[in-house]
Amino acid sequence: MKTHTYVEIVTIGDEILYGQITDTNSQWMGTELNKKGFKVIRKTSIGDTKEEILTILEEAQSRADVVLITGGLGPTKDDITKNTIAEYFGVEMTFHQEVYDNIAELFKARNRELTVLNRMQADIPSNGKVLMNKVGTAPGMWFENGEKTIVSMPGVPHEMKYLMENHVLNQLQEKYHTPFIVHKMMRTMGIPESKLAEMIEDWEENLPEELSLAYLPRMGQVRLRITGVSYDETDLKDKIEKEVVKLRELLGENLYAEEDIDIELVVSDLLKEKGLSLATAESCTGGNIAKTITGIPGASAYYNGGIVSYSNEVKESQLGVTSESLKNFGAVSEQVALQMANNVREKYNSDYGVATTGIAGPSGGTKDKPVGTIWIALSTAEKTEAKLLKLYNNRKLNVTVTTNSVFKWLLEELKSGN
Repeated sequence: MKTHTYVEIVTIGDEILYGQITDTNSQWMGTELNKKGFKVIRKTSIGDTKEEILTILEEAQSRADVVLITGGLGPTKDDITKNTIAEYFGVEMTFHQEVYDNIAELFKARNRELTVLNRMQADIPSNGKVLMNKVGTAPGMWFENGEKTIVSMPGVPHEMKYLMENHVLNQLQEKYHTPFIVHKMMRTMGIPESKLAEMIEDWEENLPEELSLAYLPRMGQVRLRITGVSYDETDLKDKIEKEVVKLRELLGENLYAEEDIDIELVVSDLLKEKGLSLATAESCTGGNIAKTITGIPGASAYYNGGIVSYSNEVKESQLGVTSESLKNFGAVSEQVALQMANNVREKYNSDYGVATTGIAGPSGGTKDKPVGTIWIALSTAEKTEAKLLKLYNNRKLNVTVTTNSVFKWLLEELKSGN
């Protein structure tokens, strides 16, 4: 039995290639198709030319069972998808009264005049099955080409979604017997992708044949996605769970979540659950930790406040960092980080205080303290500790990785009960 039904998504429009609009259709379609057991093997964007459309129609069917097309169905002369599909199949256009009535009703409801060009949207290639679009003027069209299926839809996102949800997905499932596709996401931090791969190499090589592993690195984190494909959903989920138990033990403290959730949300939930509070003192991260926290709804329940102490003067006047420490050790030092974390905790009467001070770059580094030298600190009523991070020659990456490192440390402390 064939395991997969392959799908290729094609977006048509010069505006996509020029970067004037972002193709959100492909991402949404890929997610929804995956839920239904279809495997998207390619996403292609092409311009509004007959040659490109004819070529992709031929090529896509050589790769995929289903070709889903969006774009080029408007009333203007540059929208040529429909006529090109008719030429590809060698058929004439046929007027559809039901489509025309739907267009007329939409225009009447909007108190707009129906033009000749709008009327032409009711012309459909004679071999196409109409998919009624109740939220727009361009209908969807379903074509059978032997065992292959081609569906053409408008590029307007809400119209495409309407047709997918009300016609296309259900009809595809009726035609193709698709397997269950189940994903399990494991979120890690603090370990490079290459080292992580070495750590779990034996486990990965011995995965059941129904399962596969993907590495999804992003800004100091690596997401591990276990994907299973089978016609037996219960057995598939059981096999995934058995492998998760093994992987959990291998990853140890590098694993921070067994779902696709950002670390700040995990920390937020734990702070609220335990009734604990947090304050922040930031230099090199420039308020990014505070911004991340306050971007979470309900952060006022645990976040008391913070200070962006970019200058030494503010470190002294607002955070009580001693001039001796700044003079003897410099702003980027363990001693200053410790004082920042402890003093902001006390200043804002919080259970936790965290601090960052470092050289984010691209300039400001020295031989002893190159760009990427960053100290982070965490303070509680019982202890105040600091850690040295040796990061990158990339300002944005340094800010993001430092922010995530602070959250990871906080998470470890919250889980340990300290």
